[in-house]
Amino acid sequence: MPVNLRTLFKKKEEGKKISMVSTYDYWSAKLCDEVGIDCLLVGDSLGTVVKGEPDTLSVSLEEVIYHTKCVVRGARNAFVIADMPFMSYQVSPEQALENCARVIKEARAKAVKLEGGQEIAETVYRLTRAGIPVVGHIGFTPQSINVFGKPRVVGRSEEEERKLREDFKALESAGAFMIVLESVPSSLARELWENSKSIVIGIGAGKYTDGQVLVFHDLLGFFEDFKPKFVRRYLEGAKLIKEALRAYKMDIEKGEFPSEEESYG
Repeated sequence: MPVNLRTLFKKKEEGKKISMVSTYDYWSAKLCDEVGIDCLLVGDSLGTVVKGEPDTLSVSLEEVIYHTKCVVRGARNAFVIADMPFMSYQVSPEQALENCARVIKEARAKAVKLEGGQEIAETVYRLTRAGIPVVGHIGFTPQSINVFGKPRVVGRSEEEERKLREDFKALESAGAFMIVLESVPSSLARELWENSKSIVIGIGAGKYTDGQVLVFHDLLGFFEDFKPKFVRRYLEGAKLIKEALRAYKMDIEKGEFPSEEESYG
């Protein structure tokens, strides 16, 4: 049965955890969908994972639309959320409305995700009033990498704690149905979650949330460039793939592939 806002909030009310995976193409979306992953996030992390860029800043709106279309084709039941790329919504609420509408209409995403807190609250309000479901994202926000300098935990100082509380409240009041907390101390994440009406999803924010999100390539061990502390690898995918490729190469060099059975008469 297709996942929707009602089923997601029902899970929250019943204390059942929500699963989310960031993925970028048809086949990985199909695999996630077939095992019952609740939500698929077409993250702007495609900049690093798919494009090989040093950060997410180069990802374009057209790329997000393209990859979201691919994911939607593979997701028969999962709830698909699209990340709005850097500078596709920050200029004005009008710009955000136009670009988010394209992602919903053209790519068929069910919701959009925006990074930021109080500074985008008006935009979130305008989007939700226009019928576009919005996911907020606070804590470490990758699109602000030039401000942070490098990925790090956010919320250890009193000032950052205060700002996170205010940002969370602003997003919730503006109508964000879900808020992602990234790289936030687990005690603070628990405080925000326990008082929340919105669905809270964690990534590096501890277990006291409504659910968790990881990147497909991280949890399956395909991406080896770096491994954040919060990533749990459920498969050493890159090692297995390289073993298969070496075997393929060796079979060609030995003249063992293709065999008679693999050739046409």
